[in-house]
Amino acid sequence: MTPFQLKIVTPDGLAFDGQAEELIVRTTSGDLGILAGHMDCVAPLGMGRATIVIAGKKRYAACIGGMLSVIGGHVNLVPTTFEWAEDIDVKRAEASYDRAKQTLENKQSTDTEIRLAEARLKRALVRKSIGVMK
Repeated sequence: MTPFQLKIVTPDGLAFDGQAEELIVRTTSGDLGILAGHMDCVAPLGMGRATIVIAGKKRYAACIGGMLSVIGGHVNLVPTTFEWAEDIDVKRAEASYDRAKQTLENKQSTDTEIRLAEARLKRALVRKSIGVMK
């Protein structure tokens, strides 16, 4: 496959800057695959798995929120949260999942607590599912 320039920048810093052959990310309207020569576009990121093919090998990451832009053959992924599968602490994700479930099951939780717990639950599920792909 023909490579393209991919840069992944998070609020924590540069996660990747180099050549990739394929990128698949979850946008707010579904999965989007990028190959070399992709038309210019900008898309808001959803919450899910990012699959990146680098030098013929697939790498996986949890990718949550942010933006994707493809301009002139350069692909910029600017997620709110991005964790490579090998960096995910599955036990921590499970603990976050359990805390969120407890909040959702608590009849005295406020609407705000419920919305925050639902978001935490979704993030934990994504992280758990990617973390086992090491």
